[in-house]
Amino acid sequence: MSVSVRVPTILRTYTGGESEVSATGATLAEVLDDLDASYPGIRARVLDDNGALRRFVNVYVGNEDVRFLENLETPTPEGAQVSVIPAVAGG
Repeated sequence: MSVSVRVPTILRTYTGGESEVSATGATLAEVLDDLDASYPGIRARVLDDNGALRRFVNVYVGNEDVRFLENLETPTPEGAQVSVIPAVAGG
């Protein structure tokens, strides 16, 4: 399934400055694999050494946070928008 992936500013060095790219995959894990094939190194910025989502990176499929869905196994239907959003901390 082809999806649109919104890329945060901090990761745009991997996508040649593009703020939105296309990727394919039936699940978020497959989409991240496809992204990494096209933009080497980007997956390592989203996933930790154990292959889980990094603590300070939020990923949404549509308007839903994947942490409250099926994490990396969250389905990514045709035309879905995947958003990678770094968490902001401070006070």
